[in-house]
Amino acid sequence: MTKKQKKMLIRIILASILLIGLHFVPQKGLIKLVLYLIPYIIIGCDILRKAFRGLINKKPFDESLLMAIATLGAFVLALYKEFSGLSGDYPEAVAVMLFYQIGEFFQMLAVNKSRKNIAKLMDIRADYANIQKDGKLQKVNPNEVSIGDIIIIKAGERVPLDGFIIEGSSSLNMSSLTGESIPKDVALNDEVISGSINLTGFLKVKVSKTYSESTASKILELIEGAGSKKSKSEDFISKFARVYTPCVVLGAILLAFIPPLFEIFTNSVPLWNVWIYRALIFLVISCPCALVVSIPLTFFAGLGASSANGILIKGSNYLEILSKINTVVFDKTGTLTHGVFEVNAIHHNKINEEQLIEYTALSESASTHPIALSLKRAYNKELDFSRVKDIQEISGSGVIAKIDDLEIIAGNEKLMEKFNIKPIKCHLSGTIIHVAINKSYMGHIVISDVIKESSKCAIQELKKLGIKNIIMLTGDIESSASQTAKKLNIDKYFSELLPQDKLQKLEEIINGKNITAFIGDGINDAPVLMRADVGISMGNCGSDAAIEASDVVLGDDNPTKVPLAVRISKKCLNIVKQNIVFALSVKFICLILGALGIANMWLAIFADVGVMIICILNSFRAFLVKKIN
Repeated sequence: MTKKQKKMLIRIILASILLIGLHFVPQKGLIKLVLYLIPYIIIGCDILRKAFRGLINKKPFDESLLMAIATLGAFVLALYKEFSGLSGDYPEAVAVMLFYQIGEFFQMLAVNKSRKNIAKLMDIRADYANIQKDGKLQKVNPNEVSIGDIIIIKAGERVPLDGFIIEGSSSLNMSSLTGESIPKDVALNDEVISGSINLTGFLKVKVSKTYSESTASKILELIEGAGSKKSKSEDFISKFARVYTPCVVLGAILLAFIPPLFEIFTNSVPLWNVWIYRALIFLVISCPCALVVSIPLTFFAGLGASSANGILIKGSNYLEILSKINTVVFDKTGTLTHGVFEVNAIHHNKINEEQLIEYTALSESASTHPIALSLKRAYNKELDFSRVKDIQEISGSGVIAKIDDLEIIAGNEKLMEKFNIKPIKCHLSGTIIHVAINKSYMGHIVISDVIKESSKCAIQELKKLGIKNIIMLTGDIESSASQTAKKLNIDKYFSELLPQDKLQKLEEIINGKNITAFIGDGINDAPVLMRADVGISMGNCGSDAAIEASDVVLGDDNPTKVPLAVRISKKCLNIVKQNIVFALSVKFICLILGALGIANMWLAIFADVGVMIICILNSFRAFLVKKIN
């Protein structure tokens, strides 16, 4: 609890004790007024101050002015009753202000909870970086570190800059970036992301991005700009309050003066105190606090809930649009798949599977191509380079190598045909590496991009949310795209697309009818991300251009965060609609009752403060969103 919240709680408790205590203390006249003014000033001094400042700054028409007029007016009426021989209703005036402040306190708690969730993302920038100079470690400002510099990250320290590990291994806590509590193991050549925390080992990292371009800095820039974009619902409520409040004040004035004047003209006794009291009740009931407070609070809670789950939404307007999408378009490589090559199948002939992968890995041992790296990973043993006598790379086709005095030919069908070797066709899609030993065909290895384990779950969850129109756009060949779409149960896909083709295809999909979200990760996806109604990028493996162009960033590149974001947005909008209908319905009924003299100040307190508290408590539900595993 913050200092401000503690002070507010103390004021509420103190005013409540005094209000209850005064009920048992016999008093009357001016002494009674003074005694009740004490808890009133304790609980309402800041509201009176805001109302006064609003008048000075010529921006008077807000809930603070309505509260001030209503409660001070109630005191005047109570004083009038007191000197007319009746019992003055001072407790009503104090209670209106007290319950209003209780509602404000609940709002502060909700906002603070949301800010804490967002602050977890904000608390990702390291204060220093360790650089080794003259055999000693020196702490320097991360801004002073350049690309290519070597930094040291000790256990327990926050990673200050993006880079690649050149020495050491460790586990990284990436929960502040991704929302995932399970640490990520990293070792030599693995990338480390700024903002994560080094849990165990000692790491030497070669910096790959400057401080201003690091992941942590980019995310913080996005967070700082997120609050400036209002949703249509929030914008409507702000405009509504600016028009509604002066109309209400005018209505209260007319209610206070027109009926008594009419009574004078009809030779009746004008009941000024009755009509002024009704006008004050009218003011309290009509105060738009429930809407003005709860609607932005619900969106703020939604943004906080998203941040807690590693989803950065750049503004509440995008949170609102997410709830309305009916079409989701996925990029394939790096979004639905890991974007890395892996050996998917080994089809051997004459020699066994282990021998086939061994000879192929040795023949590719000198290459740093992704396909060569995937073959080495699949072999998963230390390569004996002394067995390799000669390697000849055939550009665009494969390699020819001498291993154990055997001639190994590994490559595509064109390379096999060049040496009059007849390869066996493979029914699987992907990159096919055919292998021959001494010009005798030995089999082939299938290398393909690996589908993320969470992709299928993401598609299923989206369909459960009622989004049936799920499409995949990819630059991959037809067979690869078809296989991925089939595995993920995606009904519609378009393959072999260039970046400009993707944009054109998205235009066709939107077609002025569909509200579309596009999920991508690469530089080539940036134009499509900008064109979609909601662009969603991968924050970990995604390019800077994609992150910059998108409206939503997924911290850990997990596709299941897409349906989670949609679920959060739908819940927020449902809560907003509930609050609007409930608040306006209660107020409308109570306004009629107040104008007819049926409602008293206690009912007015419920119609204003009670409704506001109920709406605020309802807004708290935006935090309660079940994660998707």
